[in-house]
Amino acid sequence: MSSNQPYIESPPAPNPRRWAALAALALVQFIIYADATIVNVALPSIQDDLHFSSNSLVWVVNCYLIAAGGLLLLGGRLGDHFGHRRVFLCGAAGFTIASLIAGCAQNSAMLLIGRVLQGVSEGLAAPAGLAIVALLFTDQEELGRAFGIWSGLAGLGAASGVLLSGLFTDLLTWRLVFFINVPLALIALIAVPKLVGESRAGDGEHRLDWPGAVLITGGLFAVLYGILGAADDGWLTVRVLVPLVIGIVAVAGFFAVEGRTNDPLVPLAFIANRVRATAYAVVIVLGGATAALFFMVVLYMQDILDYSPLQSGLAWLPYTVAFLAGIMFCMRVSQQWGSRWTILTGLVIVGAGMVVLCFIGEQGSFATHVLPATVLIGFGIGFANPAVQQAAMTSVSERDAGLGSGLFTTLLQLSGAIGLSVLMSVALATTNHKTDGGASVAAATVSGYHAAFAIAVVALACAAVATVALLPRKAAPVDEQPAVTEPTVSGGM
Repeated sequence: MSSNQPYIESPPAPNPRRWAALAALALVQFIIYADATIVNVALPSIQDDLHFSSNSLVWVVNCYLIAAGGLLLLGGRLGDHFGHRRVFLCGAAGFTIASLIAGCAQNSAMLLIGRVLQGVSEGLAAPAGLAIVALLFTDQEELGRAFGIWSGLAGLGAASGVLLSGLFTDLLTWRLVFFINVPLALIALIAVPKLVGESRAGDGEHRLDWPGAVLITGGLFAVLYGILGAADDGWLTVRVLVPLVIGIVAVAGFFAVEGRTNDPLVPLAFIANRVRATAYAVVIVLGGATAALFFMVVLYMQDILDYSPLQSGLAWLPYTVAFLAGIMFCMRVSQQWGSRWTILTGLVIVGAGMVVLCFIGEQGSFATHVLPATVLIGFGIGFANPAVQQAAMTSVSERDAGLGSGLFTTLLQLSGAIGLSVLMSVALATTNHKTDGGASVAAATVSGYHAAFAIAVVALACAAVATVALLPRKAAPVDEQPAVTEPTVSGGM
């Protein structure tokens, strides 16, 4: 890195423990992403054991998403102010305790409390962990590989969650979907303090923007609550419109406050960076498409192809293998190709997979449609993700590392909620229209999926156009790469 980068006096020596530290940090990322999907297959068993009503069962998923999505941005900024390692460890410890509460739940209220605490803990651990990774690796080629490993374990966690949930639910007990987190999180809690020193801006001159924090956190809570309720109640109901309006007003107020305060939570110039802004747009599209993929394809396999939960979980193994292959290929070529062509290639491959899903049928099979589609999408997402993450963290100083990671993870969470709600609304509306016209339930349901996946294809095409138009043709020169200082090496607490 050049010597005129902000906050850098001399090129730091590489942390000799950086790869071991990455493994420990990514372990928590793995269980966080696994937890986002692992509950889905277990929901029927949870409903039977804890006597959830049909209306309240959805909150086993939603309360986690709302708590995490609302706090990710603030959690990232807390790391900038109080130390990324400290905030990460608080989040990992909280996730461990919350998993124990959820696994030991004797009633629905106890489980929901555990899920809310899991979401809060993710809001602390996820952005802090990503910020530490960005600070640990000062060499850009190594940073690209590190983001590849980080993305790989996160994606492996999401895919493994579906498989593990099927195994635990069919063969043992649904409680293991929560208990499995405990030993893995404990390993990270022991290892991270020994491998990573503290890092933060820590100059004492900047105070946390509490008015902005309250507005954006409350606004995100409200927006997520409204969006997640739309799938059940429709977009034009009071239960959906009121929180959406409140959330939008709060977010607008947040940007008004940020433009006037001396120490904003999110400096407006930060999100005006063209490369970062494009990366944020791409992650919104990919996040929304991925959420819809997992949800709708699982429903298709269970409702149309009559797969069991275990069969549905095993069906995602090819996706997982393709995802990891995409990451490995990205790590080999991304430095030569640059962000533009790497991300564009990934988007095109994902789009091709979505096109295949537009042709699934009520008499279809796994081999002819689901398998090729999920392999294409898995490879494309794996290929694009590390480059998107690196672009999102471009030119981010140590002072703003938590902000950069918090924005990225917040948008990823929001995109999943928005994408799933919008595409499911389209699917349900199309299904109802076809049913009213006399189509069978199976045929109408498949038509709904076709409409949703077609919209995903259009969104991916728009993201591809933005990538070509806004990202630089080649990899950014050294002076434009992230200006970060690695955390100190630590030998203990």
